[in-house]
Amino acid sequence: RALYNSADNVIVYHRAITDLSNLPPSPRPPFQRWIWLHLESPTNTKRIPGLENLFNLTLSYRQDADIPVRMRLITRKKPNEDFVIPKKDKLVCWIVSNKDPSTGVDTRNVFYREFSKYIQVTLFGKAYSRFLGYDDYYPTMASCKFYLAFENSIHKDYITEKLNGPLAAGTVPVVLGPLRRNYENFVPAESFIHVDDFPDPKSLAEYLLQLDKDEDAYRKYFNWRKHLTPSPHLILQRQEFILAICTACDYIARRREYKEAHDLYNWYFS
Repeated sequence: RALYNSADNVIVYHRAITDLSNLPPSPRPPFQRWIWLHLESPTNTKRIPGLENLFNLTLSYRQDADIPVRMRLITRKKPNEDFVIPKKDKLVCWIVSNKDPSTGVDTRNVFYREFSKYIQVTLFGKAYSRFLGYDDYYPTMASCKFYLAFENSIHKDYITEKLNGPLAAGTVPVVLGPLRRNYENFVPAESFIHVDDFPDPKSLAEYLLQLDKDEDAYRKYFNWRKHLTPSPHLILQRQEFILAICTACDYIARRREYKEAHDLYNWYFS
């Protein structure tokens, strides 16, 4: 913070702003750019008056942000023939930390209650008093044939680490979130199962039970691993902002032109 007056760029975390009084000093140096960092969905975003025309750059999960933050699959020139599907001893798993209705989770909760009538789901997470240690996160996910990658709220591009985790672990994600075509902007169509592909939760459960008995059909969900490689994301709480900060540093090292972000909320909530 002592270097503020000489900093070329300053990242401001939206959820840490109480009001304009706890923003960095004003006026800012004329050469300095402010970067708005926010990775929550619009459902879980507080409107703070006075921010609409304050920032130069946006740093967000949104693809149309100035600096998009996302774990990407890496392409391979030579096919990878070494991938082996991990051994499975659980059918469907779900790690849930949040059941608060105010955060938009009603859609996934309603779907899950009906879905779980027809298929066994192994639950983990503090929402169900079954906290999963950080060291157990990826091994546990790898031991499941399917993982419920259900977002807490449904918005364009709001596709979080809930998708990346099972892809990296060697598990088939069953997604609930934006439209299938939105997911396909980031991962192959055959790498996941979308709840919208089925008329109701029962039909989805029946399909997963069918895949459980058909090894060849199940293996087809991993064909993409020949040409694409997922990377495990960081999971410790103290690592929460590393990807965003490193992505921002990469951007500002290459892009030094002046820019302003106007009508911040009009963009984010549209």
